[in-house]
Parts: sequence; C-alpha cells; structure tokens
Amino acid sequence: MDLPRKFTIREGDLRIINPIDDAKLATLGRAIKLAPGTSILDLCSGKGELLCTWARDHGVTGTGVDISTVNTAAARARAAELGVADRVRFVHGDAATYVAAEPVDLAACVGATWIGDGVPGTLEILDRSLRPGGMVLVGEPYWRRDPPDEETVAGSHARSRDEFRDLPGLVRLFGECGWDLVEMVLADQDSWDRYAAAHWLNLRRWLDANPDDELAGELRQELTDDPLRYVRYRREFLGWGVFALLRR
Repeated sequence: MDLPRKFTIREGDLRIINPIDDAKLATLGRAIKLAPGTSILDLCSGKGELLCTWARDHGVTGTGVDISTVNTAAARARAAELGVADRVRFVHGDAATYVAAEPVDLAACVGATWIGDGVPGTLEILDRSLRPGGMVLVGEPYWRRDPPDEETVAGSHARSRDEFRDLPGLVRLFGECGWDLVEMVLADQDSWDRYAAAHWLNLRRWLDANPDDELAGELRQELTDDPLRYVRYRREFLGWGVFALLRR
C-alpha cells in the first residue's frame, strides 16, 4: 500500500500538498482558536506540515495518517526538525479506515475527500474519531465559475461537472449533512500559482536527472500539457478552501 511514485516526483520538496500556502495555514490555525493540548487526527496528512507547525505554534498534539511511505517519512523528519516529535506522530496506513484510539478534539481531511467518495462520506469518516462538540476541517475544491463545457471540466481535473459544487452549493451541502460552517480559509490565485507551478519545476528537474526512467515519457507529456491546462482551466474555474465545521 503506497502512493504511486509519480505523485511524490511531482510534489518534490513541497511541504504543503494543496493550494494554500504556509501563511494561510498559519491563519487557519489562529482562526479556529487552537488551544494548547488540542488533540488532532489528520487523515491524508501528507508531509505533516499542518500538525507539525500547529504543534510548534499552538502546542497541539496529534496523529497523522497517510498512504504514502515517502510522505510519512518526510512528516516524521519535519516533526524532528521542529522539535515536536514528542507531540505528534505519523502512521503509514489507510486513512479511509483509520479510527482514533481515543476521540479527538479536531479531525481533519484537507484535500482528500476521495477517501469517503465525496464530502458527505468523508464527514462520516471524520465523525467516527471526533469527541462530542469537536471540530472537523475539510479541504475541498469548488467551482469559481460555471464550466461551460466538458473540456473545461476535464481540464479542471474533475470527473464530471457534478463532482464539485460552487461555493454556495458547498456551504449548503455542509448544512444538509448536519454541520455548521464556522470558519474558512480559501486559496487565492497566488497560492494556486505557487502550488501548481512548483510541480512543473519539480518535474523538469527530475526529467533532467532521470531521462531514461520508465516514467519519463509520461511525466514529459504532463510537463508539456499541464501549464497550459492550468492557466486555461483550473486557475480560472476552480477554487479551493479549508472549511471548519461543528455538528449541529
């Protein structure tokens, strides 16, 4: 069980594997008023930047779960680098089936609602580990503009127009699932650019160093296609945010 190698090549040395940057991640931690000792479960925790920086800045504790051995190792190294390895731990495993041993104050899935086949299922997964009155964080795309055709939908990395909602529709969905939206931090075009463009440099550097690798042809085509696809479709049509929710 592991993440395909092309993902870790593309992500390279990125610490935050979604379209918010370190400043927005810090803003989110302040906005939800994290208290020392807050217990967090972070499903699909990536390289652990959320848990590690919040442990350093707010004194939280927690567990991150991720399917990638590369990401899990990077998260453990980051915890050691920031001096918080005694407060956070990282588990290589299936986030979709993981349940915390003890209910947590905050359960997060930031940018990977595929684990529950969408927002409603992911909220159910998070709720399994949440104490009564606890908070969940969900990172999710939404349509900034209505895509005019299937080419735009596909260019935005959506399987169908209905895979994502617009922002009012996403907020409405949270309510339909029984949750109040109490905070949010949204990506902007600059943080989207920094996330997307970093992939291209990572791909080019890897291709230069590994021209004979079995993935070279596929990733060369991605580097050829993705910049134009991004500026034509995702940058204009797709938004992304992290949403803090409390059960009604």
